[in-house]
Amino acid sequence: MAEEVIVPQGAKRALLHRLTLPWWTLVFPLLGVAAIVTSLATLGTAGTLIAIVILIGSVLAAVHHAEVVAHRVGEPFGTLVLAIAVTVIEVSLIVSLMLSDAGDASSLARDTVFAAIMIILNFIVGLCLLAGGIRHGEQRFTLRGVSAALCVLAAMAVLSLILPNYTASTAGPTYAPSQLLFVAVVSLILYAVFVMVQTVRHRDYFLPSGESLPHDAHAAPPTDAGAWSAFGVLLVALVVVVLLAKALSPTVEAAILGAGLPLALVGVIIAALVLAPESLAAYRAAKRNRLQTSLNLALGSALATIGLTMPAVAIVSLVLGLPLALGISAKSMTLLALSLFVATLSLGNGKTTVLQGVVHLVIFAAYLFVTIVP
Repeated sequence: MAEEVIVPQGAKRALLHRLTLPWWTLVFPLLGVAAIVTSLATLGTAGTLIAIVILIGSVLAAVHHAEVVAHRVGEPFGTLVLAIAVTVIEVSLIVSLMLSDAGDASSLARDTVFAAIMIILNFIVGLCLLAGGIRHGEQRFTLRGVSAALCVLAAMAVLSLILPNYTASTAGPTYAPSQLLFVAVVSLILYAVFVMVQTVRHRDYFLPSGESLPHDAHAAPPTDAGAWSAFGVLLVALVVVVLLAKALSPTVEAAILGAGLPLALVGVIIAALVLAPESLAAYRAAKRNRLQTSLNLALGSALATIGLTMPAVAIVSLVLGLPLALGISAKSMTLLALSLFVATLSLGNGKTTVLQGVVHLVIFAAYLFVTIVP
C-alpha cells in the first residue's frame, strides 16, 4: 500500500487561503470597470495615478484567479491556463504601447522580452539564491529540470533576440515576414514540448529529490462554483487590463520620454509588472527552503515570455502591419551571454550558496544601470 502523504495543517491553510477569492481580487477589477467607464485616465495627474494603481491591482488579481482555475483543472492544463493569462496581460500592454503615438515603439516587444529574461535570470534567481542561502546555507535542487529549462531558454533567446541582427533579407535588426513567422512557430513548439516534459513525460525532473509530488498537489482543489467564479472574474480582469493599458499608454510613454529617459525603460516596467506575482511566490518558496519551486517558477516564466508572448506579438505585428525590431544591441548581447553563462555555472551542480545570488544581482544592477545611463 502506498504511503499516505501527510501535509501540515499550516501548509493546507496557507494554500487554501491563496486559492480562495480575497476581497481585493474582486475590488480591483470592479474599480477598473468604473475607471474605464468614467475615462479616469484622462482626468489629469491624479486620475492617471489612480488608474495606474488600479491597473497594477487588476494584473495581480488576474494572476490570482488564473492560479485558482489552474489548480482546479490540474496539470498539464493548469500550467497553460496561468501562462496564457499572463501572456494576454503582457501582450496587451506591449501592443497598446506599440499602437500609441508617443515615440517609436517598434522595439518595445524586444525590450520587454529582454528585460523579462534579465529580471528572471539575474534579479529573481539572484534574490532567491541570496535569501535562501542566508536562511538555510546551502540549498539543493534537481539538476536535470533546471538544465532542460536553461537549454530551451538559450535556444529561444538566441533565435528571437540575436539572430535578427545577422539576417540579410531585411535591413536592420528585423526579420522578414516569413522569418518572423518561422521563429514564432518554433518558439511555440519549443515551449509546448517543454510544458509536456515538465508536466507529463518527465515530471520528476522538476520535483525536489525524494518528493513525488509538490505539497500543493495534496490540498483539495477549489469547488466547481469557486473555479467558475474565478474564471469569470479573470475574464473581467483581463479586459480591464487591456483597456486600461490602452488608455494609459500615451501618458506613460510621454512621461518617460519627457523625463529624458530611454524608451527601453518602458519594457523594463512592463516586464517587472507582469513578473511581480511570480517573483514574490519564488522568493517566498526560497525562504521556505523550496529552491526547486523557486527555479521552476522563475525559469518557467522566462520560457513563457518568449514561447508565448513573442509568437503572439509577431502575429499581431504581421496582421496589423506594425514594425517589429527584435535584434538587441551589442551591449545587450554581451549582458545576455553573460547571464546565460553565469546561470549555467551557478545552477550547474545542483546546489547553491549566497555567492551565486550576489553574482546574479550584480549583473542585474549592471543591466539596469546601463539601461538608464546608456
